[in-house]
Amino acid sequence: MTESSSLDNLPERQIPDEQVEKIRDFYVDLLGFVPPRIQARTDLLARVDPELLTMQEELRRHCMYPDCFDTKTSQLFLFAILLTNLQDTAKLHALAAYRAGATFEELNAVVNLVFLFRGLSAANLGAEIMQGIAKSSKESK
Repeated sequence: MTESSSLDNLPERQIPDEQVEKIRDFYVDLLGFVPPRIQARTDLLARVDPELLTMQEELRRHCMYPDCFDTKTSQLFLFAILLTNLQDTAKLHALAAYRAGATFEELNAVVNLVFLFRGLSAANLGAEIMQGIAKSSKESK
């Protein structure tokens, strides 16, 4: 069963594909790709609740990018918060911080701060995330 045929019993998109792609372009600029969960959310809500999709994206932009922080700083904060909770999305925000100019020294400083309050699990996950970023950045050169 193909992906499109697995969605056949969902309603058609209520907003144009171009509008969904415009929403997704933000993630491509930030991460270099659209993560699968974001693809799923944007596709589903474009079909069943496009108004909520718009509200979610506006709220995300408002909260994640206040005027007082640049993108790198916001992403470093998000990396710390998510790493503290050992959430897999910490990886995406570490990557976004790196792409926004964070150095490995800065990423490691975040990991070290989180280690103080979360322990070795966070330090291990943080190291794994940073090594993954280093490996993928080396491969893309």
